[in-house]
Amino acid sequence: MPAEQAYPSSSSRSASLHKRAQRVLPGGNTRTTVYRDPYPIYVRSGAGSRMVDVDGVERIDFLNNYTALIHGHAHPSIVRAATAAVENGSAFGAPTESEIRLAEMLVERVPGGERVRFMNSGSEAVMMAVKAARAYTGRSRIAKCEGLYHGSYDFVEVGLDSAPENWGDPAEPNRVPYSRGTPAAVLSDVVVLPFNDSEASLRLLEQNATDLAAVIVDPLPNRIGLIPATREFLVTLRDFCTRAGVVLISDEVISFRIGYRGAQGEFGLHADLVTLGKIIGGGFPVGAVCGSKDVMSVFDPTMGKPAAPHGGTFNANPVTMAAGAVAMELLTPAVLDRLNEMGRVARDRMQAVIHEAGVPWRVTGDASLFRFVPGDRELVDYRSSWPDATTSDQLERFTGALLNHGIMLDHGGLGCLSTVMTDSDVDALTNALELALGDARIPTLSNP
Repeated sequence: MPAEQAYPSSSSRSASLHKRAQRVLPGGNTRTTVYRDPYPIYVRSGAGSRMVDVDGVERIDFLNNYTALIHGHAHPSIVRAATAAVENGSAFGAPTESEIRLAEMLVERVPGGERVRFMNSGSEAVMMAVKAARAYTGRSRIAKCEGLYHGSYDFVEVGLDSAPENWGDPAEPNRVPYSRGTPAAVLSDVVVLPFNDSEASLRLLEQNATDLAAVIVDPLPNRIGLIPATREFLVTLRDFCTRAGVVLISDEVISFRIGYRGAQGEFGLHADLVTLGKIIGGGFPVGAVCGSKDVMSVFDPTMGKPAAPHGGTFNANPVTMAAGAVAMELLTPAVLDRLNEMGRVARDRMQAVIHEAGVPWRVTGDASLFRFVPGDRELVDYRSSWPDATTSDQLERFTGALLNHGIMLDHGGLGCLSTVMTDSDVDALTNALELALGDARIPTLSNP
């Protein structure tokens, strides 16, 4: 890459746009996740597996808008469907047939899915799933796992970003707020569970059984390093929820992509509600709750005011519905098998490069998802995967170095593959990985 296009460069157009953005956006930012110091890369366009920034630099996009673009950028079939929908009107104060079509596809795929409710983001899907559970049970408290991310909603953010100085007993994690000013009442309505610790979690759940409306879990949580939930842990949660009349929510906003029937199908979980987003919208804003007709009946307005009223100006807008339906049609079992095998090969090859370089890192993940996790300790939960300031800095330098070798990842080390990628894209990723480890001066076992 020419020196004048290397990242970071104070003379780049991205740097200039960031300065301009800071005059009208807090910190020049609308999404905390995409901020990078000293400035984020601004994108001009994307096509297939590639994206081009405003300085004309092309990179292979292994982030795909945080796993949302499972078919890459501007897939022709999705573009045609969305364009046709826009030409017919982008939104109405009335339903359209398109929402029925996508809902039918999701009901067919989601184990136990009988009814669907659409919204506009994964965060909103989680919020409405929690609201549904409360309306259905008449209780207010929820349980969630330490370190697991479930979107921007006060209750599910509790215990998201705790650290050694405040996270407390590993068998009974503290209720640590994520945002300053979180009401104490929010904290008191959340039980924080230690992920993958069945015995300690069951004890906490039993202590709060009569007050719990829901237990929410992601079977393959990105935020703690794509460490999978153990079968024992998931069975413990399911058995407790059945016995105590608590709604079990499987958050698959990211992990739905790992199999034709989502994470539930791959892990053998039977949740009451599943939250969806990202890939089901074909690249447009989307969220959905899918679940049993009994629990989902709290949204039903046909018998008067529903137990959980729910509106939204852009819910099930026909553009998203049309794009999402095509995205789901394209994601056949055969396509998923090919994609997931390519993901397995990519993880194996990246781990081999890291091992050869003598860097004590792990490449975690499943199916088409992967993540770089510094350290060589056993990964079982949030605390074992927690990055301190040193490892966070290493990841930031490493992913920044990858930008100069034509690869786009999340600055925290998350990546994914899309169906339009080929073996040559994986070759480019592994070649860039070796160079970036050196550029970023990542410590090795022989040179700590």
